[in-house]
Amino acid sequence: MKWFLCFLVKKLKIPRSIIKLKRIMHSLFEASAVQAIIHRIEQLQPQSRALWGKMTVAQMLAHSTGGMQMATGEIELPRRFIGRLFAPFIKASYYNNRPFPKGINTDKALIITQDKNFLAERANLIQYIKQFHQGNKADCTRAPHPFLGHFTPEQWAKGMYKHLDHHLRQFGV
Repeated sequence: MKWFLCFLVKKLKIPRSIIKLKRIMHSLFEASAVQAIIHRIEQLQPQSRALWGKMTVAQMLAHSTGGMQMATGEIELPRRFIGRLFAPFIKASYYNNRPFPKGINTDKALIITQDKNFLAERANLIQYIKQFHQGNKADCTRAPHPFLGHFTPEQWAKGMYKHLDHHLRQFGV
């Protein structure tokens, strides 16, 4: 397939913008996706700087761990009224194949403002990702997302992959 796309762009001079490439949506239930995410996390360094946003790399890791804790049901946040109104219109954006936009808002409970230990937060996040993957659907929460409502385990797994990918792109890995 890749050779065909190269042929279209190079030989037939078709602009890349015209060729719609379908982005594959990965899931934390896929072993290869988990390995790739962990590899990217391991590339982070304490001095890594965000390309956008206000978090330090250690704060981002702690924030991402909070998301994983929400997906496993370790923490439950109350539903937000505004989410009840808008969730039906935007819920699929959590687990579809388009990346999250930069600067998207998060629940205040998941905003990390205090300094964090980079090595501890990195190890903690990797542990939660592995735990989520190994537990598969059985360990996925049945509690609703605070803004978007109830998800199936597959939707949680795609959404959490997408959330991690968003923050890893934020830090250039």
